[in-house]
Formats: sequence, C-alpha cells, structure tokens
Amino acid sequence: MQLEGLDALAFKFFREFSRCEYCLKVVGYREQSRDAKPDWSALARQLEDVFSDPPDPKISVAVKYLLENPPKKQIVDNGSLAWENRLPDCESQAQLILLLVKRVRNNLFHGGKFNGRWLEPGRSEELLKQGLVILEACIENDGLMNEAYNQKAI
Repeated sequence: MQLEGLDALAFKFFREFSRCEYCLKVVGYREQSRDAKPDWSALARQLEDVFSDPPDPKISVAVKYLLENPPKKQIVDNGSLAWENRLPDCESQAQLILLLVKRVRNNLFHGGKFNGRWLEPGRSEELLKQGLVILEACIENDGLMNEAYNQKAI
C-alpha cells in the first residue's frame, strides 16, 4: 500500500520524531531514571538560541506558526472529549516549541486527530510540516544529535 498526501506526511513525521527520540537517548539526553526516556527539556536548554532567535527563516516561520496556532491538548471535560486551547507553562521558548511538537505527536498517536479520516486536514497538515521543520532544526543544530542521526556516534 502506497501512502499519499497527509497519510505520507504523518508517517514521515512519526518516523522523524521516533528517530529524534532515539538520538536523544543514545547521546545522553535522558531523564534521570531507570526508564529509557528522552529528555526533551535538556535538548531545549542546548538549543535555546535556535528557537528564541532562529538562525534560519524556515525555523522562524515554524516557530511563529506553532506559537500562533498551537496544537490543542485533548482533555476530558465533564465526561466528554474536548480540546484545551492553552499553552503550557514552560521555562523557555525552546522548551515550549519542543513541547508543542510533542503535542502534535501525541494528538496523532493517541487518536485525537484521526478516526478513519483526518480532522481539520489543512490545520493537521500545517502542524505536521512545521513540526518536521523543528525536528530537522534539532538534528542540524545539535552536534551530538546530528552525529547520532547520521550514525556516526552510536
């Protein structure tokens, strides 16, 4: 089966997100526990300048889009599914941007945006595209992540 359009974009996003989480863990950006959990906040601290004063116009566009059109968080309100349109509290803009990309992933993975058909396909497409720009920026702007991504440091 050949994936097309939004399905192919979602697959690419999942693949890149998974690869980034692998890279985070393999280079030592891990939460301090026995569980092998990636520490996105540690990466955010390393890339603060990349997301607060983007060096690339493409990253600026992605940051602006995510801040102005953040993915919503699915919640249960009085026993019914609902969407919360509130930004989480974060220590920095980089941490916020990475958290919003994680929210894009969570909405897809946990079924908030797809039930046999795409909900808000135009918005979903743009969130996936801009999320990919952010993931690519993480790989390009962190030397350790770049080496792991390109299989030079494993």
